[in-house]
Order: sequence, then C-alpha cells, then structure tokens
Amino acid sequence: MKARLGVVGTGWWATFNHIPTVQGGDDAEIVAICDLDADRLKTVGEQFSIAARYTDLSQMLAGENLDGVMVSTPHVAHVGPAVQALEAGCHVLVEKPMATSAADGWAIANAAKRANRQVLVPTGMNFTGFTQDAVEMVREGRIGTVRHAVCQMGSALDDLFSGEPMMETKDHLFRPPAATWADPKRAGGYGWGQMSHSLGWLLHVSGLRFQSVYCMDTKSKSGVDFYDAAVARATNGATVSLSGSATVPKHIGMHMDIRIYGTEGMLVFDNERARLSLFRMDGKDEVLHLEQSEVEYDGELPVRVFAALCAGKDVINAADGDNGARVTEALDALYRSAATGQLAIVEE
Repeated sequence: MKARLGVVGTGWWATFNHIPTVQGGDDAEIVAICDLDADRLKTVGEQFSIAARYTDLSQMLAGENLDGVMVSTPHVAHVGPAVQALEAGCHVLVEKPMATSAADGWAIANAAKRANRQVLVPTGMNFTGFTQDAVEMVREGRIGTVRHAVCQMGSALDDLFSGEPMMETKDHLFRPPAATWADPKRAGGYGWGQMSHSLGWLLHVSGLRFQSVYCMDTKSKSGVDFYDAAVARATNGATVSLSGSATVPKHIGMHMDIRIYGTEGMLVFDNERARLSLFRMDGKDEVLHLEQSEVEYDGELPVRVFAALCAGKDVINAADGDNGARVTEALDALYRSAATGQLAIVEE
C-alpha cells in the first residue's frame, strides 16, 4: 500500500519537483494539497488530478489520514505547518532552509522528537551514495579529529536573487516569487536560499556544530546577499571558512567545493570536477571514482527517500531535523553578523 502524502504550499518547487516526483514513484501518492490561494489550488489540483484541496491545514490533517506532509511554503512560513503536521503524527519534508531563526529550527527538530516522527530537509547532495561514503570515512576516524573546514558554494542565480524571473523557469507552471527569494524582510538571499545546501553537507559529514560566526556580505540590487564571506568557530574548537556566490554563469551551474581537515588527514569533495578524495598523513589515500552525472544536483532524490520513509521502508535520512536545525542556527548567526558587523554567537 502506498503512503498517503499531503502538500502544503503549491507553488513553483512543489509543482515542478515534489508532486511530479511522488506521482512518478511507487512508494507514495499525493492525496491532498493545501494552499491559502484558492485559485492556485484549483489550478494545481486539476493539473495533477488531486481532488482533495484545502485552504486550512487543520482540516487536511484531520480529514485525510496522512503518513507524511511536504511543506513547500515560503521560507518564513515553514515552522507552523511543520510542527502542526508532526504533532498530527506525520513525517514531514520541509523545504530548505528548514527555518529562518535558530529558535524555529529547533522547534521543528524538537517537535519531531516528541512525536517520534522524522523531519527530512531536501538538501539533495546529502542523500547521495558518495556522501554516505564520506560520512563513514569521517566517522571511522580516517581523517582524525576535525580541526578545520573550507565550504565554498556558487550558483547560477543572479536573476533569482535580484528579484527578476529565473531564466530556467519560463516554461514552468509557476515561477519562483521575488517575495521569497529576493526580499530581505522575508529571508531572501543567497545564504538562506543556497548555502543551506553546502552547510547541510558539511555538518552532516563532519559532525560539527557552530559556536560563532563572523560574516561580511555584498548585496544584490534587491537588497539581499549576493555574496557571503564568513569564518566560524565550531563547538569542538575547529575553524571553518564559508563562502557563497550567486553569480555563477548559467552554463556552468551550481558547484560545491568542501574540504575537511583533520589531525590524520583531509577529505575533499568537489562536484565541479567530480571527486571525493581521502588523503592521509600516512599515505593510505583513497580516491573514489565518480562520474560527472553522479555529482549533478538531483532534486528528486530526497523526495524519493521521503516517500520511501513514509511507506515504512528502511532509509538513511541524511538531512534530518537535527541537521536542519544546526544549519538554521548557523545561518541565523551568519545573517546577524552581517547586519551588525560583529561576531555573532550561535543561539539555540
């Protein structure tokens, strides 16, 4: 029997990625959708043949006997639906960034623990097989104790963070709204919108948690961060260098370059050159052979994992509530530092 899923927020990414991915798989079905916009509900319901349509989440949760809920609302509107769905006994996929304050991030993570349900944040790189290889290398102590990391990410999203229509979406049912991505009052900007991916990978693989962050940024014409340059201290004393850029050429696309340095060696991941390499002080190196296709971003992958999770299958949740909360608290501190010009202490 397929898992029964509901979707909250039926905008661009839900209709382009989440709903088609579930409908194309065998583990789950979308049985209900919820949105404050009744006209959009009608459009989406007809497009994807979903009859149960709600403008009230409480009614959807009460009436549909759901196994899972996918929250695809704007960044600043994640915490309410996520916590409500968890308290109703559902597993929850909540889009990245999981939340836009440290307090809200931990509110979601803690609600999942209380409900004995799982939160999954769809930072797709976390769910690849090679990422699990990287996790095992670090957990087995093959680079020793983590002492430093470099985390660089760039995306071809000059238009999105400038408040302009995203070029790649001109033929989509909906387009990403400037109100979500390019409004500084609604958690727009590159950190919330994209560095949640690279930070999610770094914190998952390294096991680090940030203690403090100092950031300088440069704004787009809409007033959100286009570029971010930051340094951080982890709770174990490790140092971290963070970098983000929204202005990669479209024909190049997204890239992540992450290096984790330990007392016995280093781990290098770079999806631009398709490599994951372990280099050790004793020379017992390990270089994984990766095809370029393996390291290209796959937005469907975490959705397929979520569907399998809701169907009761044994899966690895590589971006759970704890990971999402750690990413959120780090970005919260990054933005507070950029706004004040001062070192920001991570707040839970």
